[in-house]
Amino acid sequence: MDKKQEILESLSLNERKILPLLKEKVIKEIAKKSQLEEVAVLRALEYLGNKGILTLNSSSIKQVDLGVNGILYKQKGLPERRLINVVADKKTISLNDAKKSSGLTDNEFQAALGALKKKALIALTEGNLVFNGNKEEITTKTLEEQFLEKLPMDFEALKPEEKYAFESLKGRKNIIELITNNNVNFEVTELGKEIINESKNIKGEDLIEALTPEVLTSNSWKGKKFRRYDIKSPVPQIYGAKRHFVNQARDYARKVWSEMGFKEMTGTSTQVGFWNFDALFTAQNHPVREIHDTFYIKNAKGKLPDKKLVEQVKKSHEKGVAGSKGWRYNWKEEEAQRIILRTHTTALSAKTLASLDIKKLPQKFFAVGKCFRNETVDWSHGFEFNQTEGIVVDENANFRNLIGYLKEFAKKMGYEKVKFQPSFFPYTEPSIEGYVWNEQKKQWIEVLAAGIFRPEVTEPLLGKPIPVLAWGPGFDRMMMGIYAISDMRELYKNDLDQLRKIKFLSQ
Repeated sequence: MDKKQEILESLSLNERKILPLLKEKVIKEIAKKSQLEEVAVLRALEYLGNKGILTLNSSSIKQVDLGVNGILYKQKGLPERRLINVVADKKTISLNDAKKSSGLTDNEFQAALGALKKKALIALTEGNLVFNGNKEEITTKTLEEQFLEKLPMDFEALKPEEKYAFESLKGRKNIIELITNNNVNFEVTELGKEIINESKNIKGEDLIEALTPEVLTSNSWKGKKFRRYDIKSPVPQIYGAKRHFVNQARDYARKVWSEMGFKEMTGTSTQVGFWNFDALFTAQNHPVREIHDTFYIKNAKGKLPDKKLVEQVKKSHEKGVAGSKGWRYNWKEEEAQRIILRTHTTALSAKTLASLDIKKLPQKFFAVGKCFRNETVDWSHGFEFNQTEGIVVDENANFRNLIGYLKEFAKKMGYEKVKFQPSFFPYTEPSIEGYVWNEQKKQWIEVLAAGIFRPEVTEPLLGKPIPVLAWGPGFDRMMMGIYAISDMRELYKNDLDQLRKIKFLSQ
């Protein structure tokens, strides 16, 4: 069988419909005469292109058009126009009266204030708006107003003053929108011309599209052929529903810790300072407890645990335990009652230790959860982040065990390159920081904070200074390497294309 015959027998119903209409050249006309949707016509053209019947060329044109608010403002006037008319009429007017008289919403009023202050047409003095311009100055339409009246326009053809108006308006909500229109052109090939001529002799009903019970029972298949299917043509990618990749990684971490014999600790995102700081021997005057590092719930106080434990923690801070001297200051119960957004999941470790029966040791626990710190957001920091916590309570635990647990977890998370260096934390001694190699950034990234809890932590919580291995990896930083992401902010940008395609590499 020759190539033309194979192509003729592979033409779908929609392809056969548009073949005689290709001379129209215009997609809309083809859709109208074939009674197909434009998207169906475009898909059929693509299939015909794959068969060599025509060549497709596409180009895109950017067009500036009115948004939802732009349509409204074109009729009623921009918020700044409506506000300046009110202020110019009164010369001086209070903010509340100006907002009420202009009929603007809160967002519109704020946007109008910003636009007019930028043009120095108003000033804000003692809660009043003062008109700084003159009547003639505001009667002329602004560049933005002139621009709205001209829309829609070709983006590439904008003049300098129109580009200025575009830049001024594009950041404001739904006033203008930049639309990309795709144009598709095609040319029929020599093979295509031959196919078009010969397709006139093929009746669509002579080809069976699908084998159905009706076709079988009615014997209507007799004397007909099945249409050839083109298995080489590209088809739309189908993406099934799945969990967010960050949650997949969190679940995987839970699986790793569970397989290593750990039990999960859970708790709320809000904690009293007692569990987040005091029980972990963090002094009440430590900089980490300042408002520029920690988020406090305004005017909120929480309940402390039983009095005996509180007294033991107080003693640890003021005078010390197990031979230490403590921090030597007056510990305040009121400070420990303040409610915060937990700065680390180690607060869960403190609560777990306080509830343990030391007759049932050794025991191992882990947690995976959100933490919050008043950080400046950049590629490696966020004010909200995930941490995975771990503790091992064992009278025979040692520092080599700690390194072993950390290396094993890092390995199971996909990191072969790990290194450690000495560090300091108020509640562990000795303390270390762990780094993993990030291939995207081509540098070592700190992800691990670990150590052995100090006696000042364990004696008040457990009743005696039992060794407790503890660590708290920054899990978001670990995920950056797992997903080949170079900026932590990409973990939560919710880009639909990224969410569809990204795969958890450690599974």
